[in-house]
Amino acid sequence: MRQYEVTFIVDPVLSDEEIKSTLKTYQDMLSKEGGEIVHTEEMGLRQLAYPINRRNSGVYYCVEFKLESPSFIDKLELSLRRDERVMRFLTTSLDKYGVKYNDDKRKGLIGKQKEEDKGSQQDEQKAKSDSGKPKTNEKEAVKKVVAAKQVLEAVKDSDDKDVQEEE
Repeated sequence: MRQYEVTFIVDPVLSDEEIKSTLKTYQDMLSKEGGEIVHTEEMGLRQLAYPINRRNSGVYYCVEFKLESPSFIDKLELSLRRDERVMRFLTTSLDKYGVKYNDDKRKGLIGKQKEEDKGSQQDEQKAKSDSGKPKTNEKEAVKKVVAAKQVLEAVKDSDDKDVQEEE
């Protein structure tokens, strides 16, 4: 069995029921042909990079499925092309690396880091920054203090000269 993935964008003007029925239509179509739906992901309403059919956003769906006969892909794409509810679609055939990537992504091994990992990395970064090296803001503050002391000394020296001249 070959594994495929179809991603399609549904018109956001439709009601929630119509949007979900669009997904259900294609899931049923795949099941009738003997396809096995591996995973369905609703990516939600997203902004489009450019307008499609005078729309600036769309509801994204991604369906990953296994199928015996690749000839059904043509029927699926024809149906998607004719459906007015679907604004755009893309069907891809997944190789073994794509299948493994999607499995790992669903398990959480790819993409978002676990909260524990984030916490430990932040602790390490804090330890590195506090390890004796002054931060840039501290360096700037030290420079300003040194400059202020030099100005004060210069003012005192000039005051001392003025006092000596008066005597």
